[in-house]
Amino acid sequence: MVKKVKKKTLSEKIAIVTGAGRGIGREISLGFAKAGAKLVIISRTKNELDRTAQEIKKIGQEVLAISADITKPAEVKKVIEKALNRFKKIDILVNNAGILGPIGPIEKNEEKKWEQTIQTNLLGTYYFLKAIIPIMKKQKSGKIINLSGGGSTSPRPFFSAYAASKAAIVRLTETVAEEVKKYNIQVNAIAPGPINTKLLYEVLDAGQEVAGDKEFEKAKLQKKTGGTPIEKAVQLAIFLASDASNDLTGRLISAIYDDWQNFTQKKISQIEKSDLYTLRRITKK
Repeated sequence: MVKKVKKKTLSEKIAIVTGAGRGIGREISLGFAKAGAKLVIISRTKNELDRTAQEIKKIGQEVLAISADITKPAEVKKVIEKALNRFKKIDILVNNAGILGPIGPIEKNEEKKWEQTIQTNLLGTYYFLKAIIPIMKKQKSGKIINLSGGGSTSPRPFFSAYAASKAAIVRLTETVAEEVKKYNIQVNAIAPGPINTKLLYEVLDAGQEVAGDKEFEKAKLQKKTGGTPIEKAVQLAIFLASDASNDLTGRLISAIYDDWQNFTQKKISQIEKSDLYTLRRITKK
């Protein structure tokens, strides 16, 4: 059972969502709009971006759609400039855009594809953080949500570039959260779970020999069963973007395994004094 967030939870908030043309980014954008936010949506694919924008308008929310490449710092800066010119502030950033990258044994991965995965998943996130954090510092408030994924907390053989980039995002999240905590900016990461998006079909198309027995069989089962409902990741993103998550920062929260629906302010205070929902070594006491 997914806990629904109240309709006006994000009323008058301005949110930027990257990779908003399809998949999780699209659904988070629509969820934010239903929760009252105005949107700045980013994607390289204009026709997909336009479809998302039209759906947001049907919900009754204002939207600015910008076709941009997040791997180019100059384009990221232009996105921020356009967002500020239109809305005067930025309350929320969702770094969602990402690619799966090369599949197969690391020694057989193409170097260019490996580099492209890091460029998109990790550096694209970094470029937006670098551009937006000064704005949020001036505002003395902000919510940043980074999308993590499979391989961030455990090995993911034959997906080394993707796993490395997503693990790096978690550590980046923790590190930046500490840097900006005193400015009332919260930075968290989401593990959305196995959702049926384009990435699933890339695994299936790669085949069992390339993707590995375990990953391929898991992908087949996921396709058959439907995977994790995308709504769980959407509702978690809304929670982390809302005042209900105030003071929760530097954490990796799973949409399907963690009891975030019951995170009260008292619970959040306890979490912040612990290593819960972080990447830490386990040692003997």
